[in-house]
Amino acid sequence: MTKLSWSRLMSLTVLSSVLALAACGDEDASNEESTNDSDAATEESTDEGTTTEEGADEGANESAETEPKVTEFEPAFPEQTRAPALETETELNEEVVVDGLGVTWGMVEFEPNRLLVTQRDAAELLIVNLEEGSVSEPIEGTPEVNNSGQGGLLDVAVAPDFDESRSVFMTFSQDIEGGTVTAVGKGVLSEDETSLEDFEVIFQATPAYDGDLHYGGRIIFDEEGNLFLTTGERSDDPIRERAQDLDAYLGKVIHITQDGEPVDSNPFVEDEDALDGIYSYGHRNIQGIDYNPETGDLWIVEFGPQAGDELNIIEPANNYGWPIVSYGIEYTGELINDGISEHEAQGFVEPRYYWDPTSAPSGMSFYDNDAIPEWENNLFIGGLAPNYIVRVVIEDDIVVGEERLLTDEAQRFRDILVTEDGALIASTDGGLIYQITAAE
Repeated sequence: MTKLSWSRLMSLTVLSSVLALAACGDEDASNEESTNDSDAATEESTDEGTTTEEGADEGANESAETEPKVTEFEPAFPEQTRAPALETETELNEEVVVDGLGVTWGMVEFEPNRLLVTQRDAAELLIVNLEEGSVSEPIEGTPEVNNSGQGGLLDVAVAPDFDESRSVFMTFSQDIEGGTVTAVGKGVLSEDETSLEDFEVIFQATPAYDGDLHYGGRIIFDEEGNLFLTTGERSDDPIRERAQDLDAYLGKVIHITQDGEPVDSNPFVEDEDALDGIYSYGHRNIQGIDYNPETGDLWIVEFGPQAGDELNIIEPANNYGWPIVSYGIEYTGELINDGISEHEAQGFVEPRYYWDPTSAPSGMSFYDNDAIPEWENNLFIGGLAPNYIVRVVIEDDIVVGEERLLTDEAQRFRDILVTEDGALIASTDGGLIYQITAAE
């Protein structure tokens, strides 16, 4: 089948799905839950049923992915997609420890079994006690946010010296002249834990854009106490093209100090035409970041369009190709840039892994613990659509297996963390916080 005819066929398939949704009175077709972060693409692909890939015998597909591919692209190497299915042998205890919250976008454990969690839409910062299942009153002093679309109060992290400084860092979508930006701010958690004191904005990912999609917004500290910030490219065409521009902080991994200044060792500090804070570029919408405890490498997961969600190892100055290359296609079914998927051939970095169809990946965390020995150094990623947690097993930077957890819960898993005790914690857009531990 030619690229042109295949694209037209995909367009007709998407149109049919949209019309079917409209006929059912789906009024959410314009929001994040149905059209962005690859959710609509997932719904369209799963309507085809749980058949195996073309040419495979029914029931013989050993991949964790049982849905047919959305695209006709071939991986750059065999292990780049559709890894074999795995199953945890340890008996697990899965429970909801908190319910009744809003979209719980970010979490951090600041004391054993006590979490700071953000409420995206309400712009609230709360304290959750995992042992008691209790939730505090909102902490005062959080910033004013733009909570339209995918905006709001996003991620939260505590400084490495939190026990002394009590410094809390948060990301959020902020209104400035010209539109909105992904912003980073910091404040001091009061001793009575009721307020953030002296909150200030330390960084804004300019340029501003008058849109409400793809803010990115994950933050993590490095060993020197500096911050990595992820940003989205703001989704729309042509603004998304600025992911390739070194004079814009859109579609980037950014490296800044706790005061919001570029780190001196950043790769473009000597380039007069580049922003000093840029660490890597060519990204779409990064909502997961963590260090691999086995290698020390920085890994991220980012949304593709329709299919093509990517798992990448981040190195300074690397270009990851968006929107010039992709293993996904437009939500309309059209090809992106004539359907170029090969990254390395175009001078870009190949993803270590990609999903087709989408997993709509959000927050992620490596399991840096031995409470469940078979999970040690595995990567866990929240899936927004389909609704599950992805367990990824990595050997020598190659994905060798996948498992899908909590598949029957019908929840959009937004963030993941691992506690000091080795519990896997997952938050959802539906206001739940799950805890997964080894059964006693």
